[in-house]
Amino acid sequence: MAAKDPYEKDFYAILGVSKDADAATIKKTYRNLARELHPDKTRGDKKLEDRFKEVSEAYDILGDDKKRAEYDEARSLYESGAFRQGGFNGFSGDFSDLFGGGGGDIFSSLFGERRAPRKGQDLQTETTVTFKESIFGKEVTLKLSAQGNAPSTITTRIPAGVSNGAKIRIKGRGGPGEAGPGDLYIIVHVTPHPIFGRKGENLTITLPINFTEAALGADVAVPTIDGDEVKLRIAPGSQNGKTLRIKGRGVKKGVNVGDLLVTLDVQVPQRLDGSARKALEEFEEATRDENPRIEWFSRAKL
Repeated sequence: MAAKDPYEKDFYAILGVSKDADAATIKKTYRNLARELHPDKTRGDKKLEDRFKEVSEAYDILGDDKKRAEYDEARSLYESGAFRQGGFNGFSGDFSDLFGGGGGDIFSSLFGERRAPRKGQDLQTETTVTFKESIFGKEVTLKLSAQGNAPSTITTRIPAGVSNGAKIRIKGRGGPGEAGPGDLYIIVHVTPHPIFGRKGENLTITLPINFTEAALGADVAVPTIDGDEVKLRIAPGSQNGKTLRIKGRGVKKGVNVGDLLVTLDVQVPQRLDGSARKALEEFEEATRDENPRIEWFSRAKL
């Protein structure tokens, strides 16, 4: 069976409203029908799915003042018997001639060249997760509101390793449409962690160590995002700002695993009393010939 032209369909009857119904009535009626016939409720029922498509098509025309006026004019001509296959009672020109010319065919303006069924509206929402939740993933429940439809909720999982500002696409969870529902996009915001940071798939941390540990070397415990600790060996003479790498303790994304980058922050004591001060004075005396500024001054004269 050949598909009907849009002007052959009684969109008012499809929505169940009168021809003189105002815009508010049409919108309210459509919302009620869309809620009742939403694909999430009728999945698998071909008859109700087709009914939903008809209702969506009707509202697409009647919900737009310009399209509605053009449809009413076309429908009136059709009901008067003016149309027949092959033209307008033998009229060989197109409808731009019939309606004054130069302004475009009423039907190409209203329906285009056999307008293809439209996909539903894409929706966008946002959610906020903690730094740890972004590393390990989290299940979230979100409230959605598509234009012309009642609010709904969706429960989905934010994948492990998601970064701040990432946009996640969930196919088929947007607004309903004749050609199927649109998609849902979730923008993820990640709250900062007080200790850990992130560079790509690597995690970062700044490790405070004291002067003695930097000078003599030490084995220091370092926390990880997993909650345990690892021992990190600091070589003697390590400088402030030096970055060390702990393999495999970064972000896990599929088969890829990043590292934990540890930057040393040498803490200079602010108060020295008694034996501690005396020990440093003795150290200063013993290393007086190792002035670190000698080469520095020579470069200043270049």
